[in-house]
Amino acid sequence: MKFNKEAFVVGFALFALFFGAGNLILPPLIGFAAGREWYLVALGFVISGVGLPLLGIFAHARLQGGMFDFAKKISPLFSLIFCIIIYLICALLPAPRTAAVTHEIAIAPYFDISALTTSILYFGLVFIFVIKRSTVINNIGKFLTPAILLLLLIIVVNGIFSSHPPMLEPVGETPVLSGFFEGYQTFDAIAALVVGGVIIISVKLKGYTKEAEIRQLITSAAILAGLSLFLIYGGLIYNGALVNAEFAPDVTRTELLSGISFLSVGAWGKISLAILVALACFTTAVGIVTGIADFITERIHNTWVYPVTVSLTCILGVVMGALSVDAIINIALPILLLIYPLTIVLILLNVMPAKLRTRKIMIATVVATIIFSLPDALKYILEEGVYENLQTYIPLSAYGLGWVIPAFLSFWISYFWETNNSNITKATA
Repeated sequence: MKFNKEAFVVGFALFALFFGAGNLILPPLIGFAAGREWYLVALGFVISGVGLPLLGIFAHARLQGGMFDFAKKISPLFSLIFCIIIYLICALLPAPRTAAVTHEIAIAPYFDISALTTSILYFGLVFIFVIKRSTVINNIGKFLTPAILLLLLIIVVNGIFSSHPPMLEPVGETPVLSGFFEGYQTFDAIAALVVGGVIIISVKLKGYTKEAEIRQLITSAAILAGLSLFLIYGGLIYNGALVNAEFAPDVTRTELLSGISFLSVGAWGKISLAILVALACFTTAVGIVTGIADFITERIHNTWVYPVTVSLTCILGVVMGALSVDAIINIALPILLLIYPLTIVLILLNVMPAKLRTRKIMIATVVATIIFSLPDALKYILEEGVYENLQTYIPLSAYGLGWVIPAFLSFWISYFWETNNSNITKATA
């Protein structure tokens, strides 16, 4: 594995594309609740919050295409519909949410301007950053990521070496599972499909043409990004644990993060946090807008498609970004709960050996995943009693993982069925 200058630039860019405001806010609170068992929740969080996204990038390194390639073996039409849904979700929800979070945390406390004004300025900057496609990854990897990492390290390291009261006893009995489910809620597996395609195209624009070279560069970059995420998540979780005797038990995520920043770097804490949130949100928005424009450009081969798509996506972001964060999250959650399990399954299938990802195996596994992930999405539509009745019949559905066992069984049943039929055919030939 080669970790040259290019691998560091791409790896840092990949880290920044993954690391949004949600990734910043989630870890401290689970560390706060875990107290002395912070390392156990960190383990669970890293498995789902780092492991799944990395597998997505490794799958991209193997396929060396876009999101469309993840499901095209099932059916090109199915894959196209899947991609359209993902990119519509990204354009309507996560990208605008970055503007809303930036306004509420980094702008509104200091400036008397409206959310719409913030959204216009924000997506205006995104447009400037994205419109020249060949420079996107270099600008993120060389300029924005170092700024994000520097601010994070200042807050985390100062927090670790500051004096704190002894940690309290942990709240909850399953710290590893708590960390896993919190990492699961980052929804970074979807981000892996989107930004992985952005990285592949960016690497090719740098002049890399050989599949082996591209695979090696992407894999090296993914490992560097994963290591960075691991260190930052671990540091944020540990900081949350260190201060769990200094805040009320019902402290919110943003209050805790703000408090940690203040304890770490004093009066500059809130300003540092505001800048950090704005940068983390901005890089995520850049990745989403670039990914959408890349996808449309691949479907319609024409020079005008990329700038037009970037413009339309930014305009849509301005409109949706003027909404509150809570409003956007309420719209997003049921849709994400339906599409996220399918995304995870497609990632896992595409990192497996060829004999374990035949068309029949993929179809069986995907169908089971879709059917059994529906109740998790429908719980926001169905009456409470109806959903609870469904939960009693589907294992793990209480955790939002009712699809896991059916998908696992469908995978292995279809594999053994296909293997057995193949052996019979050979024997009778």
